[in-house]
Amino acid sequence: MAKKTVASLQKGEGRTYSKVIKMMKSPKTGAYVFKEDMVPNDAVKDALK
Repeated sequence: MAKKTVASLQKGEGRTYSKVIKMMKSPKTGAYVFKEDMVPNDAVKDALK
């Protein structure tokens, strides 16, 4: 049953977006934080700049 659900999620508009995860250094603490964004596939290179 789970495989059928996963397969149905891969159709349609969901495939036009990608999840971009950036590692950034916090200016206050100096620790690394991760920022996650959902961007269209065409804008992935711009989001990583």
